[in-house]
Amino acid sequence: MDISILDERRIIVIIRHHRPFDLEGLFQTVLDAGLEIIEITLNTPQSLSLIDKAVRSFGTKMLIGAGTVLSLTELKKALDVGAHFIVSPIFDPEIVEYCSERNIPIFPGAFTPTEIYNAHQAGAYMVKVFPASTFGPSYIKSIKAPLSDIRVLAVGGVTDTNVKDYLSSGADAVAIGAGIVRPEWVERRNFPAIKNRIIQFREAINC
Repeated sequence: MDISILDERRIIVIIRHHRPFDLEGLFQTVLDAGLEIIEITLNTPQSLSLIDKAVRSFGTKMLIGAGTVLSLTELKKALDVGAHFIVSPIFDPEIVEYCSERNIPIFPGAFTPTEIYNAHQAGAYMVKVFPASTFGPSYIKSIKAPLSDIRVLAVGGVTDTNVKDYLSSGADAVAIGAGIVRPEWVERRNFPAIKNRIIQFREAINC
C-alpha cells in the first residue's frame, strides 16, 4: 500500500492523545470503518513507541505517519521507527527536501499563497493548509484558483457538515483529529462511536 490510497479515501485520521490508550483496538476500529491512513502526532506521550508498535502490528494493512514533526532530528527519529509519511504544522525546507529526496510523502504546513507555493516547490506531496478553519472552504477555493496544480490537505476545523465543502472547493484530502477520535471515546474504549463517526464522514464525502 502506498500514499496514493489517499486519493480514494481522502481522509487522514489524526491521533493526539495524552494518556495511555488501546492502540490495537483503535487502529482496528479505523480499519474496520474503511480507512487506512493514520497520523500519530509526536506531542503524544510515547509517540515513537506507539508508531513503532503500530507499524509492527498494522504496517502491512495501513499507512502510519508521524505528525507535528518540527525538526530534522524529530524526522529521523520518526523514520527510524518506521513512519510511512510525515506531517508538520510548519514549512521547514530542510525537512521537506530530506523527505522528497528519499521519496517519503511529506505534508508540510503552510497558509499564505507564498508559503504554499514554496512548500510545493520544495517537494511536498500535499501542502497542509492549516488552520483551514480560519477562512473556511472559500479560502481553499481562492488558493486553488491560481495554484491549481498544487495538492492541498485541509486541516483544522473540518467536520462532517463541511467536509464536502472543503473537498468541492479544491482540497484534495482532509485530516481530522478530535472530530473522529474524541478523547472521551478513546478513554472509554468506545470504539463503536469512533467507527460510526468515520462512517458519517465517509457518507458526507460520498453523498
